Amino acid sequence: MAERTTARTTAPTSTRSTGPEQAPEFEQGSELVAQVVAWFRASARDLPWRRPDATPWAVMVSEFMLQQTPVSRVLPVYEAWLKRWPTPAALAAEPVGEAVRAWGRLGYPRRAQRLHAAATAIEAEFDGIVPDTYEDLWSLPGVGEYTAGAIASFAYKKRHIVLDTNVRRVLSRTVSAVEYPAPATTPGDRRIATALLPARAEDAAEWAAASMELGAVVCTARAPRCDECPVAALCSWVAAGKPAYDGPPRRGQTYEGTDRQARGRLLAVLRDTHGAVARGELEAAWTRDVVQRERALASLVADGLVVVVEEGETEGELYALAH
Repeated sequence: MAERTTARTTAPTSTRSTGPEQAPEFEQGSELVAQVVAWFRASARDLPWRRPDATPWAVMVSEFMLQQTPVSRVLPVYEAWLKRWPTPAALAAEPVGEAVRAWGRLGYPRRAQRLHAAATAIEAEFDGIVPDTYEDLWSLPGVGEYTAGAIASFAYKKRHIVLDTNVRRVLSRTVSAVEYPAPATTPGDRRIATALLPARAEDAAEWAAASMELGAVVCTARAPRCDECPVAALCSWVAAGKPAYDGPPRRGQTYEGTDRQARGRLLAVLRDTHGAVARGELEAAWTRDVVQRERALASLVADGLVVVVEEGETEGELYALAH
């Protein structure tokens, strides 16, 4: 999920719950919540950021890493990251380039840059402690509506709706009988999520984790395993005969030959080299399209991920990860 890149001072109130109410579209909301939570207690994956000893910082790191990246790829990087930087202060004390380097091949490296900026803000503005309110979390660089709600819920057991793609898919199918949710979170998504939110904060946090897990491992985007779903009997989409999606075209996850792939190749060279890299080495990393390579390199510099160490004629230029 895309998050903003600069801090803001006022969080959107539309994402906050005002009290329990029944979703008008779905009269079996309480039963849905209870059955999904019961399934979660019996079947949840053992993930380190869910364990009782996970710190708020660990939860925050996991949320940044899990954006658009599967758990299997996140786990080794997450564990190495927390071993090296167990607190926001530890990360803030290092150059941002080290964060990008440690991010490895998770993709979307600006997340590392933003996590470093958030750690710096936590150290400077919150005495090194991850804030526990939605508004303060939302003020941090790189933290948007979803991430603020997720950290408040999972790290501090606060009562907030948590709407990632997995949760929105579960609600779209079970409540609205639609195979896929809208491309971005809608007011309708927030209204339904708020209506289903349990009254007790601890229960709300567990429901958030449970509905997210259901979307990740059972109610998946492709080939949902409805025969294994604990709420198939309550699902409006199943009851309607699983009608095919007829909404706006869904974007595919294209990667091959994209600017993002070119950026990744260039970053890999810089990440694997301690010190500056000659322009010629970067040119060799992406030869299929010179114009695309130049555009990718310029965007890395513009984003602050890469710096020009030495300017000059083309072959004489040196580049490095940002400090």
